[in-house]
Amino acid sequence: MMLSAGMGLLLAAALLTGVALFMPRSPKIALDRRQPYREESDSQLARFAGSAVGIIEGFLSRRNIRLFSRDALENAGLRFSQADFLILVMAGGSVGALIGLLVGGLGLALLMLILAPAAAHFTLGFLAGKRRGKFSDQLGDTLQLLSGSLRAGHSILRAIEAASSESQTPTSEEMRRVITETSLGKDLLTSLNDTATRMQSEDFVWIAQAIQINREVGGNLAEVLDQVNETIRERNEIKGHIRSLAAEGKFSAYILIAMPFGIVIMLTIVNPGYMDPMFNHPLGWVMMGASAVMMTIGSLWMRKIIDLKF
Repeated sequence: MMLSAGMGLLLAAALLTGVALFMPRSPKIALDRRQPYREESDSQLARFAGSAVGIIEGFLSRRNIRLFSRDALENAGLRFSQADFLILVMAGGSVGALIGLLVGGLGLALLMLILAPAAAHFTLGFLAGKRRGKFSDQLGDTLQLLSGSLRAGHSILRAIEAASSESQTPTSEEMRRVITETSLGKDLLTSLNDTATRMQSEDFVWIAQAIQINREVGGNLAEVLDQVNETIRERNEIKGHIRSLAAEGKFSAYILIAMPFGIVIMLTIVNPGYMDPMFNHPLGWVMMGASAVMMTIGSLWMRKIIDLKF
């Protein structure tokens, strides 16, 4: 009886092995198909751009090249990788070089191509400054949301989460980042200080310090945040008055800087040969160099006068 059962099990195992070996197998699923669904365009341009991004990203990662850091792109509010942004810079530089070649020849084309990375860094800095300015302008409303949530009985983390959902960008993005970092194990105060450093906001440093002091000594955090909010609003009001008073000085500085270039352009249009000695004679070159040095010194001087630190 036992021998018959053993022979039956052996025969069943042989049959299953044969079926597994000789039955048609389904093809293996590629790794990229196991990723979450992503709608892709069928255009040749999109596929070519994707291939170019992959090639550049692999090249940069193998050689550990960081032309545009991830922090700089994030501070500018751009959801691009380094390879994506580098392709945009290369495309912009190529277009600028083509325009320079058509307008001024090979020299201007090379100059436009060389200036493309510098223009990209300037653009990142401009976008980051604009984003930080928006964050500072929204800080009063953010504090009001935080204090209201705390009065409703929520914890500070729940209040920050509510602020992330109710605020506008970039405040919502930064608050959501704080929640994500704390959920991954990072200390709340460290995350808030990192946000203040990233946004270069002294007012947000005050908020982080207020939360830290409240954690150490206790008290009503909602009232503390209301007092901080009142201080920040009064400080922003003083900033607005100072900016309005300094606007006249800035406008005068812009006019004084642009006036020599405007005069040269006007004279060139009215009398095309009038400015030729300035560009063709060595004395004219010396005069233009001296003018550039004096204009640079004057521009820095006026900037120092009207750029008030408070």
